[in-house]
Amino acid sequence: MKIKKILVAALTCLSGIFTFPCYSSGQTTLPKDKQNGVILHAFCWSFNTIRENMKQIADAGYTMVQTSPANKCFIGEDGGMEIFGKGKWYYHYQPIEWTIGNYQLGTKEEFAAMTAEARKYGITVLVDVLPNHTAFDRSAVTRNFIDAVGGKDELYHANGLNEIQDYNDRYQCTTGAMGGLPDVNTENPKFQYYFMSYINDLIANGAGGFRYDTAKHIGLPSDPKDKKSPRNNFWEVATGREAIQGLTLANKDNLFIYGEVLQDKNVKEKEYSRYIGLTASAYGGVLREALIQRDFKKNDLKSWHHKANPKQLITWVESHDTYCNAGESAGMSDALVRCGWTLLAARSTGVPLFLSRPDGSSPENRWGNNRIGARGNDNFMHPEVIAANKFRQAMAGEKETLYYSADGKVMEVARGTKGVALVNVGEASEVTIRTSLPDGTYTDVVHHYRFTVSKGKLSGKMDKECSYILLCE
Repeated sequence: MKIKKILVAALTCLSGIFTFPCYSSGQTTLPKDKQNGVILHAFCWSFNTIRENMKQIADAGYTMVQTSPANKCFIGEDGGMEIFGKGKWYYHYQPIEWTIGNYQLGTKEEFAAMTAEARKYGITVLVDVLPNHTAFDRSAVTRNFIDAVGGKDELYHANGLNEIQDYNDRYQCTTGAMGGLPDVNTENPKFQYYFMSYINDLIANGAGGFRYDTAKHIGLPSDPKDKKSPRNNFWEVATGREAIQGLTLANKDNLFIYGEVLQDKNVKEKEYSRYIGLTASAYGGVLREALIQRDFKKNDLKSWHHKANPKQLITWVESHDTYCNAGESAGMSDALVRCGWTLLAARSTGVPLFLSRPDGSSPENRWGNNRIGARGNDNFMHPEVIAANKFRQAMAGEKETLYYSADGKVMEVARGTKGVALVNVGEASEVTIRTSLPDGTYTDVVHHYRFTVSKGKLSGKMDKECSYILLCE
């Protein structure tokens, strides 16, 4: 989560992200049975809205749905329910108490009803959680929260009210205030017990995993320690490796847990990946640049630009932060997002996350109808997106090969000899591109266009900003 006050620092810390060497270790923490899945980020949808749309989510090929934060949160702007304006999306991200339910998304009972509906369709519910900080307004933090952690003096790090000046200084990054958000003492055993009680309550009410917001701001064992923190053991506790006051993470071997670890030159990606999956923020950046520049050969799209095992990565075309903050991805059309999504979903590694943009949104009006609780626009269930989601699952275990047209406008993700995903970010044209498909004639599963393959070359007509899925029967 990044809000306006911290935007410049947060985006600045992404400079230089495209120079990371590719690293792949054998370490994996994300469940193997989720590796070929896809996540729908139901951004700002209420629990009831998600429940009411669960069949459509499942029919669209999603295997996981991620909610906005479910905890009691700051109430601002007279309790307004606009995504931005009278009410704000980022009030989700200002916790005042670790209990299920808030005025923006719904009650604990509605959360449980949503997860019960998800189980009917085999969908895993992931919940966004944010232990790193509280609301800007510290007076809004409830007495229950304060008492649970041992009082106001025990709530924040000793450095927790001092603003981060250098995001690449690990002491500042993991103990300091981020854009004015006071930094919680996540190493306080009483806080850990209180927070993990909330996590276990979510699990008891049907949650199957978590996305940890601002995860890189929570220290690792090797990081410098705050004066109040003799051990940096939050991740040991949060992932169930260590109990806290007799409390252990429930169902720990089956949970899908990843963290928002935005990449930078001094982020300990390998160490974080020993505990949780990680966001491939650098890859999202190079992919968006390729899409906007209409040139797939402009950047290296084969490398994930990350030091962790690709099976540990959560990939995206855009996140709610890239969409909401400076709007760096909001100017992309839904069609261009679909092009990027097809590439991500078709690839053999990384677990892709699709951001549901607000209903009625457009590059000219990114907030659209501007209502918290409502379903997002229909792009999440566009036929091209559905086809890409189902292609991913059908191609499980098949080797990946990437091909590009001579002008860089068309990219092909081939999976063995069983199928390919084709994406055109240029104008409508006839295309010829290398392929792994056997010779023959193929019909795209979405648009029903015909393509021919002869001697390792695939040819056919492609429309502007469009994707195609071809299968070898």
